[in-house]
Amino acid sequence: MLVIRDALENDIEGKAFVHYTSWQEAYKEIIPQSFLDRMSLARCVEIAKNHPENTIIAEVDGKIVGFACYMVSRDIDLPTAGEINAIYVLKEFYRQKIGSKLIEACERKFTGHNTFFLWVLAKNNSAIDFYKKKGYEFDGKIKEYNFDEPVLIKRMIKVK
Repeated sequence: MLVIRDALENDIEGKAFVHYTSWQEAYKEIIPQSFLDRMSLARCVEIAKNHPENTIIAEVDGKIVGFACYMVSRDIDLPTAGEINAIYVLKEFYRQKIGSKLIEACERKFTGHNTFFLWVLAKNNSAIDFYKKKGYEFDGKIKEYNFDEPVLIKRMIKVK
């Protein structure tokens, strides 16, 4: 049974496992392997400890299988928008509507907002297709992020 809920203090290990595993599963041919090789479960635990706020958990039969994080916009040109800054689901749980439920839960957290956005790796075609199905479109903004070598990320936006 799927449960979507706000994160609790004792979710750190489960969130970290999903974070670490999802990167290894989803980004293998998108970002350099050298970066993925240095990523560790311990580092993901630290990230989860340092950033427990604004996190929504997806749980199936008591096991954390996904999470999403949201915040008020960090982008200067979208000061009143809601930003979804992370969404991860374990590969074995793809195509079960978990990502959809997580993104919808994040959007509901932004009461009074009608604009939402996220940044996606330019070569992450499966994520791009998913976001398009959820109503997000590219707005032309592009950044370069260094994952041991430059990798392009693109902004996608949704206006309700």
